[in-house]
Amino acid sequence: MNLRSIFAITSPPDDNPELLRAQYLAFSRQMPMMYFILLSSTWALALTYVSTAPVWLSLGTPLLFTLMCGARITFWLRKRHIVPEFAEISANLRRVNILGTVIAVAFTAWSCTLYPYGDAFQKSHVAFYMAITVISCIFCMMHVRSAALMVTAIVNGTFVVFFATSGHLTLVATAINILLVCFGMLVVLKINYDNFEQMVLAQQKTEALSNENLRLANIDSLTGLPNRRAFFHHLETSFKLAQQNDDRLAVGVIDLDGFKPVNDLYGHSAGDRLLREVAERLGELCDQRNMFLARLGGDEFAFITSGQINDNEILNDGNKMGCLLRIPFETPDATIMISASIGIAVYPNVASTPDELFDRADYALYQSKREHRGNSTLFTARHIVEIHRDARIEQALRKADLDTELSVVYQPIQDVTSGETVGFEALARWDSKLLGAVTPSQFIPIAERAGIVGTLTKPLLKKALGAAKTWPGTIRLSFNLSAQDINSAEATLAVIAIIVNSGFDPRRLDLEITETAIIHDTRQARKSVEMLRKIGCGISLDDFGTGYSSLTSLHSLPLTKLKIDRSFVRNIQDDTASYNIVRSLLTLSREMGLDTIVEGVETEAELAVIKTLGCTLIQGYLFSKPMSDESLHAFLKPASTSVDQLSV
Repeated sequence: MNLRSIFAITSPPDDNPELLRAQYLAFSRQMPMMYFILLSSTWALALTYVSTAPVWLSLGTPLLFTLMCGARITFWLRKRHIVPEFAEISANLRRVNILGTVIAVAFTAWSCTLYPYGDAFQKSHVAFYMAITVISCIFCMMHVRSAALMVTAIVNGTFVVFFATSGHLTLVATAINILLVCFGMLVVLKINYDNFEQMVLAQQKTEALSNENLRLANIDSLTGLPNRRAFFHHLETSFKLAQQNDDRLAVGVIDLDGFKPVNDLYGHSAGDRLLREVAERLGELCDQRNMFLARLGGDEFAFITSGQINDNEILNDGNKMGCLLRIPFETPDATIMISASIGIAVYPNVASTPDELFDRADYALYQSKREHRGNSTLFTARHIVEIHRDARIEQALRKADLDTELSVVYQPIQDVTSGETVGFEALARWDSKLLGAVTPSQFIPIAERAGIVGTLTKPLLKKALGAAKTWPGTIRLSFNLSAQDINSAEATLAVIAIIVNSGFDPRRLDLEITETAIIHDTRQARKSVEMLRKIGCGISLDDFGTGYSSLTSLHSLPLTKLKIDRSFVRNIQDDTASYNIVRSLLTLSREMGLDTIVEGVETEAELAVIKTLGCTLIQGYLFSKPMSDESLHAFLKPASTSVDQLSV
């Protein structure tokens, strides 16, 4: 350490506001004590000179100093709980440098003026006063080195020169001693200040790291959007504000339709790029509408908006998001097309807590994916009724004696070329002891959502296989498997065990799976399908065209049939788009070497169009509604009856 580093006069660290603030807080707490030391020392010295020095010097000047110091003590005491802005702190510290110089000059000049009026003891008191003053100032101003050095230089310089020229050996020795002590204290001051600065900087780094960790903990690393944790924190805050301000608050949950096949077909890197582009598109719209957007995880996003907003505005915003995401995404791998289903709920209309608001938006999303895939659904009072109804159905399902309450009905599959019935699809029915008859469209989706649909498969499959054993050997059985039945090896093995132990020929059994069941876990679904094919079962892809399976994933599955969904058949004679879709699907199935069943045919006009497109296997109310096993045998007796003679 050299003299230059010790005596360098530093200015406030304008480049580091936090260090400046810490310096100011430490310094301001010591200022009242410094002024108290100055006043007590001044009056102690003044009283010893009252009888020898003029009144203006022994009492008048100390009184003036008291007023000045008292004002400064009051100032610092009033500021002790206030942390001013950076500019004010910087200005205060600059004033401290100026006031330090003024005080040092004033008190030094006063003591030197007082010195000649005293005897040897009084003169020694002056020396002691000047020494103790500079030492106390060094300690009290240690966090503002520029002021401490300035006061030390003025007081100590004057002290050394004044007493060194007095010719008195004791006073000269005292001056030299004080000089050396002050030098040592300045070294200590430099070390302590450096330690203080390092401590503040270390604390800043720790806080910065903590803030960065907090930021990272609330940011989705892939898209840069707030993550699930940040979303729910923002929801809690926004909900409280909406309550206080009597505002409305909307939550929307967004789920991408068709994202899973992108990962399966092009890999996860392509899926990640797609998610980033989705975030960018949604982010631009949300910024314009002052919405909070977050990624909840996977392909699920969510938004929050508040204010005096109406339902139509919120629903329109959701529909705009859907339109944005239907625009094709151009990637290095391919042009990718997806859509988004959105569920929206609004406070205070349908929720009284943040959790309830989110849950109801999530329920609206489920309804959107089920009924209006690719669009927005607003949670309404109707959905509240459905939730209570669904809860009763779920509880009844969990308590039900499934072996006795579940039954199976059968809908025929006709070959319109030969006029023969070639098979029957098994359809579930539930006559609950608690609720009475419950339709499949109600209890099956509820069982799927509750994760208990797999428990329905076993009794239904056993009943269907038992009935099919009594059918003619040319008649096939179609049976629907859920996603839970093929998304684990254990569940699939349980299905295989039922088939093998039934005594029914597996080669007469077509197991129907949906596209959504496949894309849930494509790899495991493929393994499960292969296991079922090995025992001889046919595999039909149900509701083909309504999901988002890629052709590659379909081609990789050992399918035997495709079933074209009713939604494409309704009024096909008048709907050009439906006509073209069905024609394309039939062409695709022929090229893949698969049989095709068109389901949901209800009118002669629809049948006529389907026949012209070359499809021979038809299923629908035009031929028969689902029937019991007893009615099925009666239905099969007039085997020679033509298609035109079959009753509707």
